[in-house]
Amino acid sequence: MSPAAARPSAHLRQALLVLVTWILTPITSEITSLDSANIDDTLNNADVALVNFYADWCRFSQMLHPIFEEASNVIKEEFPNKNQVVFARVDCDQHSDIAQRYRISKYPTLKLFRNGMMMKREYRGQRSVTAIADYIRQQKSDPVREVHDLEEIASLDRSKRNIIGYFEQKDSDNYRTFERVANILHDDCVFLSAYGSVSKPERFSGDNIIYKPPGENAPDMVYLGSMTNFDLAYAWTQDKCVPLVREITFENGEELTEEGLPFLILFHMKDDADSLEQFQQEVARQLISEKGTINFLHADCDKFRHPLLHIQKTPADCPVIAIDSFRHMYVFPDFRDLVVPGKLKQFVLDLHSGKLHREFHHGPDPTDVSPGQHVQDVASSPPESSFQKLAPSEYRYTLLRDRDEL
Repeated sequence: MSPAAARPSAHLRQALLVLVTWILTPITSEITSLDSANIDDTLNNADVALVNFYADWCRFSQMLHPIFEEASNVIKEEFPNKNQVVFARVDCDQHSDIAQRYRISKYPTLKLFRNGMMMKREYRGQRSVTAIADYIRQQKSDPVREVHDLEEIASLDRSKRNIIGYFEQKDSDNYRTFERVANILHDDCVFLSAYGSVSKPERFSGDNIIYKPPGENAPDMVYLGSMTNFDLAYAWTQDKCVPLVREITFENGEELTEEGLPFLILFHMKDDADSLEQFQQEVARQLISEKGTINFLHADCDKFRHPLLHIQKTPADCPVIAIDSFRHMYVFPDFRDLVVPGKLKQFVLDLHSGKLHREFHHGPDPTDVSPGQHVQDVASSPPESSFQKLAPSEYRYTLLRDRDEL
């Protein structure tokens, strides 16, 4: 072996240096190791928890350990109350049940939790002490902007989704529920609030919450549930802040795949607003009961040419509706059938039953099956609801490749 070959690579030297530094440096951080016995109690009692899902065999997990611990030390000095911010870790080899529960498919993965609820967006910033500490400071900042004059409401950016709370006083159970909801959904909506004499003209019958949807002339919507019931307030606000049909882009594509649900996608030209509106209407009419089993999305045909090629389509064929299960893509036969009652819903139900998967491999199911006779290979074609547990690496690769080619 040559002397050059015997020398460790630059990456290996860096990893060894980090590990030696970690071993020789006294550890003062309070990283909580999570297991099935303590995870729910720990996360439910934490205002904010940053959890490091790691594997000991992973070199990048090993490199992150000292950085994560030092970031914890920095934040503990600023937020000394143990329930304000919790830094925790999960050994995914030892606790594969926890990794599966949170759909962890790569290491290390940093997930943020608020009062036990996992946020949709994982931490994707730099793996440095400064970046992680800044991220936590941002998460601890007030998600609600105070309104000092109701004239400010008239000048809101109506291209965004705005949630406004009017309260007699800030120190109240009503506001604390509102703030908790805002902490979770502040990436999806703008949250504002007014108190006391400023809010009085809007408090006809007590504290209230208003949703102002995008659009200058869009009518306001009023929350009519209990002001202190978090579950009701969160469900109502999430319904307003997170559109039923979302746009998939190169920026959010990987994040959407990590939700673990198959995609029902409308591919349409960017200026084709009519097809999008028709798709949104039919999704709301036919598929509202399927929310939570499949993600409803729309995509720009020009930007997403590669996924279209998987189904032998080009932008010239748009609008096109397809299901992406992360294993296969299935095409809705004819966009014009979208308005046929129940047609779109049956397409989704055929995904869950495994029919689309069977027909993809074996052709159309026979329609004249004799009593006691079984459809070919039904047992070998599991329902594709099991795709919630698959790592959508191929789709991520396609997104990243297309993005880099732009």
